[in-house]
Amino acid sequence: MSTTEDVASFRQRAREWLRSHLGPMEPGAGPSLTATLMSQEEELALVTAERTLQRKLYDAGFAGIAVPKQYGGQGLTAEHQRAFNDELAGYEYPARLQVPTMAPCLAVLLDFGTEEQKQQHVPAILSGEEIWMQFLSEPSGGSDVAGALTSATRHGDEWILNGSKIWTTGAWWSDWALCLARTNWEVPKHRGLTVFILPLQREGVSVHRIEMLNGCMEFCQEFLTDVRVPDTDRIGDIDGGWTVGTRWMFHERMLHNSPYVSAPRGMAHGGERGHELLELARRVGRLDDPVARDLIGEGRMLELGQQALQRRIGDGIMSGRLNDQGAAIGKLYGGMTSARMFTIEYEIAGGAAAAWAEDDKVVDDAATSFLMRQTGSIGGGTTEMARNVISERVLSMPREPARDRDVPFRDVPRGGSARR
Repeated sequence: MSTTEDVASFRQRAREWLRSHLGPMEPGAGPSLTATLMSQEEELALVTAERTLQRKLYDAGFAGIAVPKQYGGQGLTAEHQRAFNDELAGYEYPARLQVPTMAPCLAVLLDFGTEEQKQQHVPAILSGEEIWMQFLSEPSGGSDVAGALTSATRHGDEWILNGSKIWTTGAWWSDWALCLARTNWEVPKHRGLTVFILPLQREGVSVHRIEMLNGCMEFCQEFLTDVRVPDTDRIGDIDGGWTVGTRWMFHERMLHNSPYVSAPRGMAHGGERGHELLELARRVGRLDDPVARDLIGEGRMLELGQQALQRRIGDGIMSGRLNDQGAAIGKLYGGMTSARMFTIEYEIAGGAAAAWAEDDKVVDDAATSFLMRQTGSIGGGTTEMARNVISERVLSMPREPARDRDVPFRDVPRGGSARR
């Protein structure tokens, strides 16, 4: 009879292994839409290094801690994963392979994938062989995921996908994607969707990088032209994609609070930035300025509040005290906190953030991050959508009126560029 290793013993074992096998985490490690820019070659080298690091965790028995053993995981609990994340603080880790690969993509596969799909892909994900992205947003849809126009038409045992997805971070260096497509235009929009999986190197998939305001090119737009997908690569029922999608978006809101993600506590929404605020204040000569010190204190308070909130949300969902839509609370707080933290950096830098020396990376980061400060309030679903979820699905307030709720999607008015 097998017994589950207790959390304390697991924590100690993880602590000893991390100390012996991993190096320190470099400042600014991990993908970021506000980070200092790097060349394509530099980023590809980092992706390769993180695949190797993920394989190292996998071989040591520290990948997929809460994933069932039959799919290559350790079969432990969310508490074991949290213990590992606590001990991971200060060490290097495969940041680019956590979100969205582990959450939401791996989580969706575990929830809805067939046995064959899970056997094929979950071990490959856990070992770093496969990096996954999510094809949700579309150029015409904004946060209205259910308004997807990307079509999937059945031809025998295959589906033909046509359309476009956008705002996919890191698609240019990834392997597979979860893709939401419309399979039925004769029913209301939520009832005619289906989820598929597809390799990004498949014929007909074209990935274009988007240059952002700060020069970052992590966001991508994908064009799908007659992409052939076998029916065996369908996730869930035909026209049942909204059932999959609802759970998919729950896992997306959970992010670093997910039992499938290995990341130091506090790394969500830009990570802990207290040390960066101190370094910035030192660089601009404001360490003794009481206003700057108040701003640094506010930043630290926001970080501690976020960490405590994420733990409370995770505990509440796991215990059933909070329904799973409560993950939107963390999303809302994280988006607001992210924008405020980047604003605090800019306020500390003052005039130096308006014009800085070319070699002053610290002030450069503060200035360009301020330009991108709203990304956390938009990416992964807007804070406005999070407020709707909280009010309607957590607080049980009346739903907003929707004129297209019972209208066949083909008859829903759309702008000329969005018409099928």
